[in-house]
Amino acid sequence: MFLPLAALLLFATSLTGSARPASAAPGVKYHNGARAITLTTPAYQVVIAKQRFQISARRAGRTVLATTNTDAIDFNGPRGRTTATDVREATWSGGVLTLRVGTTDASATLSVRLTPSADRYKVESTVEGATPTSTGMHFDMASAGHWYGHGEAANDKGAPYTNQPWPLDAGKVADDAFGPASYLMVDPFWFTQSSTGIWFDTQDLMNVSLGKDTAGVAGMEVTGSPSFAATFFVEKTPKAVYDDYIGVTGKPAKSDAEPYQYETPLWNSWAQFYTNVDQPGFLDYVRRLHAAGVPGHTMSLDDGWMSHYGDFTFNSKFPDPKAMSDEVHRLGYKFGLWVTLWINLDADNYKVAADKGYLLKSKTDPSRPCTVSWWNGKAGVVDLGNPDARAWYVDQLRALQKTYGVDGFKFDTRFFDETCAPAKGYTANDYVKLGAQLTDEFDQQGVGVRIHWTGSQKYGFVTREVDKGTGWNSLQAAVKQDLAISTIGYPFVETDMVGGSLSQAPPAKEVLIRWAQAAAAMPLVYASTSPIRVYDFVHKKWVDYDAETVRLYTAALKLHQRLSPYILKQVKQTLKTGAPIMQPLFFDYPSDQAAYTITDEWLLGDSLLAAPLLSAGTSRDVHLPPGTWYDVARGKAVKGDLRAYPAGLGTLPLFVRMGTSDTGSLIAALRG
Repeated sequence: MFLPLAALLLFATSLTGSARPASAAPGVKYHNGARAITLTTPAYQVVIAKQRFQISARRAGRTVLATTNTDAIDFNGPRGRTTATDVREATWSGGVLTLRVGTTDASATLSVRLTPSADRYKVESTVEGATPTSTGMHFDMASAGHWYGHGEAANDKGAPYTNQPWPLDAGKVADDAFGPASYLMVDPFWFTQSSTGIWFDTQDLMNVSLGKDTAGVAGMEVTGSPSFAATFFVEKTPKAVYDDYIGVTGKPAKSDAEPYQYETPLWNSWAQFYTNVDQPGFLDYVRRLHAAGVPGHTMSLDDGWMSHYGDFTFNSKFPDPKAMSDEVHRLGYKFGLWVTLWINLDADNYKVAADKGYLLKSKTDPSRPCTVSWWNGKAGVVDLGNPDARAWYVDQLRALQKTYGVDGFKFDTRFFDETCAPAKGYTANDYVKLGAQLTDEFDQQGVGVRIHWTGSQKYGFVTREVDKGTGWNSLQAAVKQDLAISTIGYPFVETDMVGGSLSQAPPAKEVLIRWAQAAAAMPLVYASTSPIRVYDFVHKKWVDYDAETVRLYTAALKLHQRLSPYILKQVKQTLKTGAPIMQPLFFDYPSDQAAYTITDEWLLGDSLLAAPLLSAGTSRDVHLPPGTWYDVARGKAVKGDLRAYPAGLGTLPLFVRMGTSDTGSLIAALRG
């Protein structure tokens, strides 16, 4: 009886006519016409073209997101790239539309399920008749206006280090290792100017191209599976799409940073010394900053102190680590250390960990440790899925704290590598949680942890960006990247260390000051290059900045300090709602079309607009959204766009939104 009944249902609802079974989702109307199938909800429509397979979302009679009509769904299989062609069968039952879709491979079809609900619809696709290596979807980017989300983007123009497209369609983005173990801060979530969003529910590696493989086309492919599941949000504003995604991921349960870490910066030795750091140089660095009155809460010793990578012993450049730590404490700072789970093959700890089975195993030979390559050589990775390995690693960190008075750690590299095999019972994505649990036992001192992927938002870690260069382009990339990270659900953002690094020559005076000013109007500040003096490893000489550099850099940090009560209020709000602290103007002003392409302004909370100079000069144009704003530098109320706004090297253009509960306190704090 099963087959005749199925055939009867198929006959009743496929290819012609329309039906709305009693079991249909409430408020959804189904229509199957000659050329298209339409699902109509009170808020939007989904239209499926039948002859040249395509899925489009429409709202108020206008297309707001559409796949391409050539490769809406495709897969890579034994016969190469195979694309969807036409709808062969359609069944509407129980609020689910099930399609059998033909492909360019005569032996293969797609089973596609589409489930609409009030503000979103889900698409699930499975390849039948072939064994694919990847499968995914392709979208006409122009159908949805500008694109955002993704996180730290990679392209052939220097991203993510010296470039970050904002919006995403401003650059050709490509990432063939897009996944939970990526070093880049990424999530499988994208949203658009037309207030639509895309979320791929996967733990597998993805291959993502936004205008790179094909101009104007966004492609998202899931590897290692014949199936994928994607949810499409259809809302009235981009902020509502963001809120939908946070509803999936969960909002931060806490902020990992303590209140004092929002007030003043952490100072880290990396850009100041790189691995050439030694005890006399580090202490001279700390003493000079202290004597100049430059604010800071922690002095963190970065890479360059270990005897071997993975051995938690100081090398000969640090003859008395306890005395070094004691002096840092005597000057009023906390002391931090850089650490990693990656143990180089020449480390004493490597043999210990390998013999005890504490390292991630090889995928191809589970009897051997997995060997990974990183910027410091070849290594094994401590397996956090092994409780004994985790305890062994934690014990060594605790020993550093007890022996040398270490207050906290900067955890670098990743907690898993896709070339390794996870421990039995774990997936690659589980190592995100394992890494979060490990690092949460220690104070990260405001330098954060690079943990990401859908669901990681709830851990509430500070997010530091990937390394930047030291020029204007890197400062511009840093600002756009913080906006990108904030709008995929990680609100506690900071740029890479003020002034950048990337083994480039130190930043010019103007870049360093403008970077400090921009960072002052962000949730947290992460610093390294001293505004007093820094060693130039490119030209092998010391660079001494002048007294004005110290004064203006310090002034920026003190402004951030005055902003900290307002910032901490935003932190509390974020814990309630999941809203970003640093956000694009169009989140609050979705009807302001000019806001969608602004790359050098942002809102901090909903009451303060920052418009720093991110390139050489002493003036800039400022776009103010509708309403009245208080111009902090000039002490007056203003409206509308400001042309050639004067901003000498000591001026950070800031504007307070009039009429909010924070207006008065912000003006008082910023006038100082």
